Amino acid sequence: MSTPTVDILIVGAGPAGLTAAVALTQRGHTVTVVDTQAEGANTSRAAVVHARTLEVLEPYGVTEELTARGIHAARFTIRDRDRLLVPVPFGGLPTPFPYTLMISQAETEAVLLARLKELGGTVLRPATVTAVRQDDTGVTATLDGGRQIRAAYLIGADGMHSTVRQNAGIGFTGSTYAESFSLADVRLDGAVSDAEVVLYFSPAGMVVVAPLPDGTFRIVATVDSAPEVPDVAFVQQLLDTRGPKAAPVAVREVVWGSRFRVHHRVADTFRHGRVLLAGDAAHVHSPAGGQGMNLGIDDAAALGEALSRVLQGASPEILDGYAAAHQAHARKVVTFAGRLTTLATMPAYWRPARNLVLGLLGRSAAFRRRLAWQLAGLDRRR
Repeated sequence: MSTPTVDILIVGAGPAGLTAAVALTQRGHTVTVVDTQAEGANTSRAAVVHARTLEVLEPYGVTEELTARGIHAARFTIRDRDRLLVPVPFGGLPTPFPYTLMISQAETEAVLLARLKELGGTVLRPATVTAVRQDDTGVTATLDGGRQIRAAYLIGADGMHSTVRQNAGIGFTGSTYAESFSLADVRLDGAVSDAEVVLYFSPAGMVVVAPLPDGTFRIVATVDSAPEVPDVAFVQQLLDTRGPKAAPVAVREVVWGSRFRVHHRVADTFRHGRVLLAGDAAHVHSPAGGQGMNLGIDDAAALGEALSRVLQGASPEILDGYAAAHQAHARKVVTFAGRLTTLATMPAYWRPARNLVLGLLGRSAAFRRRLAWQLAGLDRRR
């Protein structure tokens, strides 16, 4: 049986993989995407799409649909219970999207997948890549069952435990935070705003409260040992001890919940010959600041553009430029998210002093603007 051949094989149909597929298919290249999960089998993880990401996606016909589906949160705030420490408004940023878009990762993937199908692309699933072999003219991937696909280039967008990265022998340098994170989508009763994302830096610990379009709220908290599935009592205790005090909120229902540990790692290179990395296969870090999915989409759009130029005859050295630039972006974001996480998880006896300093910094318009610029991802503009 002959081996099918395409321009680009993409392993992983998450936001990064789908973005790369849309970017390349729209430019007229043949693309095959493979993913281990059935469609819709993923769970809601990332929930924030920043301004830079909406700018990046605009040429591919998905931004309008995303912005129609999500909540436009006009500001991000850091609070100590009821005390406002740092307000971060996005309204003054030089972008057509001066807000944080709150939308589940599942919805973001659905919009990207619909656009890929509209362009004539498909995702082969469930299918698992078991081996990758490259030579001077291309890459051959072996799938479960012995099937093979041949491509000029391969993109590994298959997550933190990337088979592609491991097959290519690329190191993944970094470590793991000691604390665990609890995550839950909940329904709340009380005076809770759907116009802002709030990071509570309370003496008892950190908790994030963020609105989602279906009327639920995403709760993220650092804890010493998170339960496998948080229940109403657990989330209520987090909000009672870390969240608003003057106008407390009540947890009515936990719709979905999970726990995870956070790694901070960056691939030693984003390119090994004809194999390239994007998204979580290339970098992982703390969810502080909501940068992960956004950085992966930024990778994928830039990589799709670079690969298209190479396929049209440009020098493959362009891909080295992608690898160097986006590894630098990743290291910068890992550092930024790490600093926020260090602030969130510092020993309890330092937290009052931390909040005092943050309250003073929050009075500075320059500090607030710089933080808004970084959170929005505008510092990654090419």
